[in-house]
Amino acid sequence: MASIKILYNCRSREFLWQEGHTAFATKTEADAEVLEILELYRRIYEEYLAIPVVKGKKSELEKFAGGLYTTSVEAFIPNTGRGIQGATSHCLGQNFAKMFEINFENEKGERAMVWQNSWAYSTRTMGVMVMVHGDDKGLVLPPKVASIQIIVIPVPYKDADMQAIFDACSATVNTLNEAGFRIEADFRDNYSPGWKYSHWEMKGVPLRIEIGPKDLVNSQVRAVRRDNSAKVDIPMVNLAEQIKEMLANIQQSLFDAAKQKRDACIKIIKTWDEFMEALSQKKMILAPWCDEEEVEKDVKARTKGEIGAAKTLCSPFDQPELPEGTLCFASGKAAKKWTYWGRSY
Repeated sequence: MASIKILYNCRSREFLWQEGHTAFATKTEADAEVLEILELYRRIYEEYLAIPVVKGKKSELEKFAGGLYTTSVEAFIPNTGRGIQGATSHCLGQNFAKMFEINFENEKGERAMVWQNSWAYSTRTMGVMVMVHGDDKGLVLPPKVASIQIIVIPVPYKDADMQAIFDACSATVNTLNEAGFRIEADFRDNYSPGWKYSHWEMKGVPLRIEIGPKDLVNSQVRAVRRDNSAKVDIPMVNLAEQIKEMLANIQQSLFDAAKQKRDACIKIIKTWDEFMEALSQKKMILAPWCDEEEVEKDVKARTKGEIGAAKTLCSPFDQPELPEGTLCFASGKAAKKWTYWGRSY
């Protein structure tokens, strides 16, 4: 009764910004799809956008209104100290089926109500990517999703054979294009190489290739990474293989750097005073909680200010050990789970 829509088209490299609504005969089937979609979200964030996320369940106060429960992948922006809901996968239960009389005939020939799910992935993802990876020079795009992975720039020198340099640039573009890379050359003659460097850095192109007279003599190109500005001279021999390895390294390095920054912002606390201190430090806070809606409302009220109140982000599926006798940081009651808290977008 259900079909899963493609969330990322690897061939066209396009994200499909569609909301999915699916229906099932049983809750077991619905539950399975909720987690299947959530894993697709994690893969897009972590494997394509190089952004670490936490998979978890939303609180009753934060879940989708009218739904049975909501799961999400949660990202964090270290520069601002705010969490952001990456994407959600909801189990709507049978509430809407009752309301709109969405029925079917089951295997026993009986009339039954469907179990429904709803899930969505939006353009906020682009904002998360910009905020996590961007720097003072502009965008920083992971190679897997960059529309242009490599830009080739000719570097003129006095008395240099510019036609030979242009030919080498064109040959490099053709070679790497045939190898499957998304690559272009900037042959504009009304801008200096330095201006072009800045222009393409601002656009976030992962790798820049420079070719000048010395590179022609040495049968090489100079490759400059966008993520860390590292420069390396690469021989023309086996260029495609070396560029492939470099782009893969950039992709992994972006994820590792983002995860390191995110993890450095995670603060584990057990008391209200520790919570308030961590909140003032713009941390992503992991705290023991009694899982009561009124307590969450109270935390929001007590932390409300000009920059917003703290709230639950999610209760991670990967739960740390909760020792017997652990108390809720906010109410002093017996804690039932660990939950991430913080200010969020």
